[in-house]
Amino acid sequence: MDGQTKHLFSNRNLFILIFPLVIEQLLAVAVGMSDTIMVATVGESAVSAVSLVDTVSILLINIFGALATGGAVVVGQYLGQKNFEKANRSGEQLLVLVTEISLLIMIILYLGRGFIINVLFGSIEEDVARYSMIYMNIVFASIPFLAIYNAGAALFRSMGNSKITMITSIIMNIINVIGNAICIYGLNMEIAGAAYPTLISRIFAAIFIIILLTNKKLLIHIRRPFHFKLDNYLVRNILHIGIPNGVENSMFQLGKIVLLSIVAGFGTASITANAISNTVSSFSVLPGAATSLGLVTVVSRCVGAGDYEQARYYTRKLLKYTYVSLFFINITIILSLPFIIDIYKLSSETAAMTRQVLIFYCINACISWATSFILPNTLRAANDVQYTMIVGVVSMWLVRVGFGIILALVLNLGMFGVWVAMIIDWIVRSFLFIIRYKGNKWQRIRIS
Repeated sequence: MDGQTKHLFSNRNLFILIFPLVIEQLLAVAVGMSDTIMVATVGESAVSAVSLVDTVSILLINIFGALATGGAVVVGQYLGQKNFEKANRSGEQLLVLVTEISLLIMIILYLGRGFIINVLFGSIEEDVARYSMIYMNIVFASIPFLAIYNAGAALFRSMGNSKITMITSIIMNIINVIGNAICIYGLNMEIAGAAYPTLISRIFAAIFIIILLTNKKLLIHIRRPFHFKLDNYLVRNILHIGIPNGVENSMFQLGKIVLLSIVAGFGTASITANAISNTVSSFSVLPGAATSLGLVTVVSRCVGAGDYEQARYYTRKLLKYTYVSLFFINITIILSLPFIIDIYKLSSETAAMTRQVLIFYCINACISWATSFILPNTLRAANDVQYTMIVGVVSMWLVRVGFGIILALVLNLGMFGVWVAMIIDWIVRSFLFIIRYKGNKWQRIRIS
């Protein structure tokens, strides 16, 4: 990069953007782990139920996250162009769009609860099914609030102000953890004791983020009077990014649900080991997940300014930071496994499966996670969403689901086979994204 070129983001800017995201991701994963630990006191059936329903919830989070990413990319590119009027209007349109879509999804899911329990989750034990229904009845009410919070958080990130989302996340997670402790241990509400605090914390987060966005001093803020009517042009720009990203994320998560139904067929021990492994493994890629979110802000600004050289520069820089952090955090997890497994009070069978999966996962996360999940965000922020969608969907269903079925059922590797297939998927994705990134096809015309 030319030494005379003015950097759009200094090292301090990157730190201010990404460090709060790391804290936010850490809190989310830590609270997820504490939830699992507290729910574990109710029994392994309750842990399995939360795991199954949360798989559906993650699907929704990915859909709303995709729309939020679409909005963040559009807003970021307009900010890069210094077109603040369109950036602000795009932010408002994102909030209207996710609210309408989330209300529709909530209604559909409430009507489809029987299908989710009896068909989607496959053959599960009676206690797991009962707990799942209770948990769904409560948590599904939080869907619109979750969508609004995700959109608002994306807008603050697009402004480079991730400190606000960190503060909101801290308060939200404190509400969740204290609520779980009171409802599960104090009021003996069993699985409902994990569901109600989730609902309340998401309601708070949505209201809080909207109140903050009414600040007229912000680059992106809610103006008065607020216009609820959708602007076709701006919505089209958001959906241009959001729909392919949403399709990719949705198909990705649906594939995981299919694989989870296979895991469910191996019994409660496998479901529990899979759930705990998912929770703990989230820590192993936590710095990368935060960097990936920040990269959307950085690259979209570079693309808006028409500076693809800086987009490549920041991608390389953040990838290096991610690899270093992945190495240290995964080594720490492997060394801490005896303590982690002891916390959950697992049976010997469940503990053995959990240990095997996590060691295998942590080693491979250091090698291929970053190129599989960070590079595509550079492409998305530059509007190259169709390529990332095609690679993500095809690799998920042909490689991860295909090999998952073969390894788990045909070769009798059981639950571990599903995790092996996931790593194969990462390797394929990494190869295809590296090829795309090294070329020039993703350097397309900015939005107007």
